[in-house]
Amino acid sequence: MAAKTPENLLWSLPVPSVKELAMKGLATVPARYIRDDVEECTSSDPNQAFLGVPLIDMDKLVNPETRDMEVHKLHAACKDWGAFQLINHGLCSRTVRSMKAKTEEFFNLDLEEKQRWAQKPGSLEGYGQAFVISEDQKLEWCDMIYLRALPLPLRNLGFWPATPHGYREAIESYCEGIRELAVSLMGFIAKGLLGVGGKRFSEAFEDGRYELRMNCYPPCPEPEKVVGIAPHADISGITFLLDCRDVAGLQVQKDGHWFTVRPIADAIVVNLGHILEITSNGIYKAPQHRAIVDRWKERLSVVAFCYPSPDTDIGPAKELIEAGRPALYRTLKLEEYFKRFYDWNLGAVPFIDTLKL
Repeated sequence: MAAKTPENLLWSLPVPSVKELAMKGLATVPARYIRDDVEECTSSDPNQAFLGVPLIDMDKLVNPETRDMEVHKLHAACKDWGAFQLINHGLCSRTVRSMKAKTEEFFNLDLEEKQRWAQKPGSLEGYGQAFVISEDQKLEWCDMIYLRALPLPLRNLGFWPATPHGYREAIESYCEGIRELAVSLMGFIAKGLLGVGGKRFSEAFEDGRYELRMNCYPPCPEPEKVVGIAPHADISGITFLLDCRDVAGLQVQKDGHWFTVRPIADAIVVNLGHILEITSNGIYKAPQHRAIVDRWKERLSVVAFCYPSPDTDIGPAKELIEAGRPALYRTLKLEEYFKRFYDWNLGAVPFIDTLKL
């Protein structure tokens, strides 16, 4: 019996495991993965190869003697790139190591074991591939597992892998660390945007919504013909990406060019989502980004999507409007914001444009 077609983006059709395909030693890519709808996934414009996403030092943000200069750099990174690499972020090194190791162990499990945590009709959570809403849709060269982690009532442990041993505990510890980092970083982002402390912005993320997506990009015999994740901008407030290995794959678009983000040891890549684009009234942008894949090497990543608390108004910051800037976006609650996205169905109009006044 054919799978029922999803009614919105809240769930995804089952698809083959890309890792299982890669393990067969294919010489060519199956037709459904060939992405002639996406420009060739090559590296950065060679004439601008010296450019890279900015580097922000959390130690300098928390140090009163260096804070102002680093906040200025942070503001410029958010305005010009919408992305940066964060060093000295303060996440527990043991927690980070465990998260990387357990994620690698999970994707190395037998397919049958991984499918114990597979997505189910009506839910985007679980092991599979996101946003597959039709049988003829082009697919991404990626396996993933997506989980809602915070607040606690959102957790569905039926999708949280009990294997490998300790993975659930690693996920829980990592997400708690990410929450603390998001709360702290949001205060500095608000200071850069508004020129004043951002206590209410930080507080909004203390009780916010946190979701994790662990990705596996297997080696591909024709990497130039596929995409790991298609170009998109995140709908989060802020997103943290942790590469599990020293394998580049994330690309960020700036001024019409794609720039490959080279992994830095012990750094986390941060990119802004649509919620911060709206909050900044368009001063900051949620960047288009994508994942490319390697011919020989597997890439693994852990992505944390951070949202403010449900009672937060998603709209331009009042300080900006009171300063005389006309509001470019409507204001709505988080629940309505999510509903609009999940009903959007990957439309031709960018999601952010549907929220403009």
